[in-house]
Amino acid sequence: MNLANKLTLTRIILVPVFLFFVAVKVKYGTYIATGIFIIAALTDTLDGYIARSRNQITKFGKFMDPLADKLIVTSALISLVEKGVLSTWVVMIIIAREFAITGLRSLAASEGIVIAASNWGKAKTVTQIIAIVAALIGMPYSEFLIGAAVIITLISGLDYLIKNKNAINPQD
Repeated sequence: MNLANKLTLTRIILVPVFLFFVAVKVKYGTYIATGIFIIAALTDTLDGYIARSRNQITKFGKFMDPLADKLIVTSALISLVEKGVLSTWVVMIIIAREFAITGLRSLAASEGIVIAASNWGKAKTVTQIIAIVAALIGMPYSEFLIGAAVIITLISGLDYLIKNKNAINPQD
């Protein structure tokens, strides 16, 4: 188990800890949860950098890293719906895009095609993280950041679908 994979597992372990501090009324719980979310987001950047720089890219990491990302982001988004901060339709757009692109990547992989992260995909991740942090701490006008995250999420999804339409073959 290399360091990058340990960071990925740490991100997964942080999900229930994050949810605990979001859900339970403890002093500074929201800020602790936000800190945990930020740490989890940073481990995403760090584990990818470590894996590439040390040439330690593994099958485990290729599978678990995107799963860990989806778990922490989805957990945060759903908790924000529960708190009445976000509308369900906003979260469903983001989650639907994640399912669609994960499905696309799975189809492509079955054909031996690797779909790398695009610049739009990276922008989507950054805007979602910023918007979630803003919403978690109740920053004024965080709905504008959420709106930007939704728009970039949609653009990113369309970008992946258009650029990789060859991976989708309805006759199969």
